[in-house]
Amino acid sequence: MLPPHPQPPSPGPTPGRVRAPATTPPPPSPPPPPPPQPIPQAPLHVAGPASSFSLAGRRGEPGLGTWANGAQVPAARNARLERELFGLPDDKDRQQTGINFDKYQDIPVEATGTDVPDPVLTFADSALQELMKENVALSGYVTPTPVQKYSVPIVDAGRDLMACAQTGSGKTGGFLFPILSQAYKAGPKPSPAQDHPSGSRYVPRSRKALPLALVLAPTRELASQIWDEARKFAYRSWVRPCVVYGGAEIGQQLRNMDRGCDLLVATPGRLVDLLERGRVSLANIAYLVLDEADRMLDMGFEPQIRRIVEGEDMPGVQNRQTLMFSATFPRDIQLLARDFLKEYIFLSVGRVGSTSENITQKIEYVEDEDKRSVLLDILHSATPGTGPESTGLTLIFVETKRMADALSDFLVRQRFPATSIHGDRTQRERERALDLFRSGKTPVMVATAVAARGLDIPNVTHVVNYDLPTDVDDYVHRIGRTGRAGNMGIATSFFNRGNKGIVRDLVELLTEANQEVPPWLETVAREASFGRGGGGGRRGGGGGGRMSATRDFRRGGGASGGGASGGGRQAGGSGGGGGFYGGGGGSGGGYEVYHQNGYGGGGGGYSGNGASDSRNSWW
Repeated sequence: MLPPHPQPPSPGPTPGRVRAPATTPPPPSPPPPPPPQPIPQAPLHVAGPASSFSLAGRRGEPGLGTWANGAQVPAARNARLERELFGLPDDKDRQQTGINFDKYQDIPVEATGTDVPDPVLTFADSALQELMKENVALSGYVTPTPVQKYSVPIVDAGRDLMACAQTGSGKTGGFLFPILSQAYKAGPKPSPAQDHPSGSRYVPRSRKALPLALVLAPTRELASQIWDEARKFAYRSWVRPCVVYGGAEIGQQLRNMDRGCDLLVATPGRLVDLLERGRVSLANIAYLVLDEADRMLDMGFEPQIRRIVEGEDMPGVQNRQTLMFSATFPRDIQLLARDFLKEYIFLSVGRVGSTSENITQKIEYVEDEDKRSVLLDILHSATPGTGPESTGLTLIFVETKRMADALSDFLVRQRFPATSIHGDRTQRERERALDLFRSGKTPVMVATAVAARGLDIPNVTHVVNYDLPTDVDDYVHRIGRTGRAGNMGIATSFFNRGNKGIVRDLVELLTEANQEVPPWLETVAREASFGRGGGGGRRGGGGGGRMSATRDFRRGGGASGGGASGGGRQAGGSGGGGGFYGGGGGSGGGYEVYHQNGYGGGGGGYSGNGASDSRNSWW
């Protein structure tokens, strides 16, 4: 509590007017009582050599604590801010734990590496700092998710982590909980003695952000979402989260950074821009997080990521903790891990690169001209919304921006409250559409891939792939918008002859998730494979298939050991090329889920001999 404001001075005589002298001077006023001493709960802290930032712009900011005398001093609780950050317990926009959470907790977890710490079973048993435990409870978390049970002690032990978990498994908390908790215990880092020599122009250190932790995310939506979560878990602490991303006015982002930036969430492109402007220094980074790492590489961000990590003033791999989180880890991500991580622990939660069994997946054969009528049948059979009689929110994925707007307009004409989101929308329009969708005011949203990754939208009970993607990883992330936090969900996908490129991977994924595979889809997969002549899987070769990227490649097999039967993209036909890390060619793939020596066995391809076979083609 701050001392009361001093009383304003008494007004002096009015200019131009003479005051008559008083015959008897008034008695002197009693001295004002001394102001009450402030409660030592959140004293103001003056930045000095032991601080990595200036706190001058933080005076009076509600919910922001400080660091004083070698310890964190939490801010006073603020009811208004708590409502803004955490909502109310009965808030319909707040993700509620589903009835299937007990089953979700039984998902198998595999951690590989040396000296893997034991998992924690409850937040109370964890080494999280007390303020972090309070904020976790305020956020409505009752028990750690499988990824959090392992990631919290792993990060707390100072280890690097490469985690591959189901979409919606609590990955954001998996890295924010331990990083912020460690920051609460250790406090800010000293400022570097001098600027790192670089080509950027000089900016006074008082205007240069020196974050302690950096989280890189592929899209502005995901970056904003991580920042929202960070604000919750940093409540009342000395840590001030900040977010920067492209597509928004940079001036406001710079002003926010000037007020303090201890945990920075950024998209790679915007961060490179700020580094070139000299407004950010990475010299104090103790924690680096790459979230949705495969998506960032898919979007072509590898040059920017390597510049940020290797070409600026960030501490080297031995002097920081690096965490990589994603739902899939193809070979290019595993190669990146060799450069960015040290002695890391590989964490596989459930079937890596797979989908949750909480999601019921349905594949329907629908020609393009019939898609609208089939979609209307689906929507008429449900009651989209968030009210007590509703069946939740429906998210529809299409491939093009034009289709997103056209389909949304069509649904509105059919009296379904709908909106759309895609890359041509302004940031304000995108945020408005997401707000309307989250609140249930428009319970149907049509989206392109821009909304497919990382968005945490509560109460999405049905995902419709109006247009199937060409990549099964995109399929995994799309349907992962439902079935989150142990809740049940449905994913319906429209399949026709234009989707034959994904059919083999789709059948594999449905099988491993214990989903029903329509007989006609199995026939399509066989005929498509014969027609391809065993040309190999989408990544890692035919023998490795999808699952070659699902295990720790340091252990051999799959990605790093024996060969990949079909040779993948680069070595098609029979036999195939060598394995990921120089294993022999031919049949040595690591997909032992189906066969001991790879999917196809023998010499390559699905058919065993790699020969082209177009007989009885379903197409």
